[in-house]
Order: sequence, then structure tokens, then C-alpha cells
Amino acid sequence: MSSSKGKIITIVGSGLIGRSWAMVFLSGGYKVKIYDNQPGQAAKAIMEIRKQLEELQQSHMLRGSLSATEQLALLSSHDDLALALEGAFFVQESIFEDLEAKQSVFKALETHVGEGVVLSSSTSCLMPSNVFSRVQNRTRCIVSHPVNPPYYVRLVELVPHPETLPTVVDLAYSLMTEVGQAPVRLNKEIDGFALNRVQYAIIAESWRLVKDGIISVKDIDLVMSEGLGMRYAFIGPMETMHLNAPEGLEDYLQRYRQGIRRVLATFGPIPEFAGEEAAAINKVGGHISSCGILPKLKRCFII
Repeated sequence: MSSSKGKIITIVGSGLIGRSWAMVFLSGGYKVKIYDNQPGQAAKAIMEIRKQLEELQQSHMLRGSLSATEQLALLSSHDDLALALEGAFFVQESIFEDLEAKQSVFKALETHVGEGVVLSSSTSCLMPSNVFSRVQNRTRCIVSHPVNPPYYVRLVELVPHPETLPTVVDLAYSLMTEVGQAPVRLNKEIDGFALNRVQYAIIAESWRLVKDGIISVKDIDLVMSEGLGMRYAFIGPMETMHLNAPEGLEDYLQRYRQGIRRVLATFGPIPEFAGEEAAAINKVGGHISSCGILPKLKRCFII
């Protein structure tokens, strides 16, 4: 457990993301307090976490060096915010994605914690400058955006507020690394962060190709799941370019730069993702079903 012994992390919000964060931090040996403003919800969250940890242990997939019982002994539920925050050095907000609600939460959090406590948000695309706008001391604020499900997908985007101290980013990076996540640093805030900007670019072009009759919904999904996705599960786009030419990146650009630019010039406008085009794509997307997801999850996560 090393430096985690006795240290407290508070999770604000007991939904899916809050429960997932709790499991991640427990796996690193941290004491975790989970809070929800709805009476009884945090206690229910602990019951769900207990079930998941025990199932993971039975499947030999439990993270960390502690048993499920040992991890659960580090977990507590709270309906009182002040008690939930007592002793915490790091607070991970995990409520629903609503700017007003998050602003109110962080305004309340600041009144209960000391200056040295890091305030972190799980927001997936709200700008830190907006999320933390009601906080007086924004130097200790940061976005730690997980990828769902965080227990299996390790990436965490660390996005600073313009006033965030470098030491806060370093602390968040060290914490996420220690508990087995894979943090990446964004040097400054940008709408959508990095993951969603890349994801939305893929979604937009996939949508256009289907809408324009170039390819079916089923086959564009196969382009990712059996093509690009297989590659990008192991190496990123910059690594791909470097490894895809005998002399590395410069060689790749010399060979393919003009072709890339030519194709990019043909990309269409931003789709509406609504109305007739959405209805048409939904109608032909009948191959999508939950029954086909489990085999893929087993391939990816060995569950």
C-alpha cells in the first residue's frame, strides 16, 4: 500500500462513476468515504460495490494486493458532507453532468476543506474554468476525467484550470498512476478535452459515411472493432505513423502527406445527429444489441 496507508479520499456522488472511482482507489489501499446528498444512496452504493468486488475476486480479476474483504474495510458511506470530507486530502466529484449542479457542489466543498485539499471533477467535457468558477481558491482544482468503465479502462485525462498549480497536476498524476490508472496531462483546457475530440471526429465521419450511403452501419462498426480498434488498442496514431514507414515519421509524412490532405479536404460538414438522418441510421442499425456486446467484452477485458 506504500504511501496510501491511512490516507482518505472522498467521493461525492454514488452513481456508476462514483462507485467505480471508489473501487479504483480502494484497490490502491486508500480509505474511501463515499457521499451522496440523497439519504441512503451512499449506503446502497456500498452494497453494490461489495457485490462487484466479491465477484471480481471470484473471477481472479480483483485489482490491487488487498482482498475484497480488506478493501471493503476501507470503505464508508456518508449522508453528511462535512463528515464525509473530514480528513480527506483528495476529493473526486462524480455527480451527473450538469454545470450548475457541479458549480454548486464545488462551492459547498470549499467551505468544508482546508487549502491543501485537491478538488477534482469527473466531468467528461465541461471546461474547468466553468466547473470551478464559484471556487475562491482555484489553484487546487483539476478535472480527472475517467473513461467508462474506469475499473477496466485505465485512461484518465487530467485537465487543469488556468490557475491550477503544477504541483496539483503532479499530485493527481502520481495518485492515478499509483492506483493503476493511466493518466495523461492536458497542458491547458479545451472543449471536449482530448479523448472526446478524437472520439467525436470518428463519430462524425462514420455518421457521414453511413448517411451518404457509402457504407452500412454494421460495416462501419466493423471498420473500428476489427480494424482501427484492434490497432489502436496497442499503439496510438503517432506511433502508427512512425512504425508504418521504414524510416519513421518523417518518411511516413513524405510518402502519405499529400494523400492525407486530399482525403481530409473531402470531409463534409458537421452532422446534425437529429431528425430524418438520425431516424434512418437508427432504422438500419438493427444489428446493434446487448447480446453481441458480452463476447466482445470478454475479448477485451477477459471477463
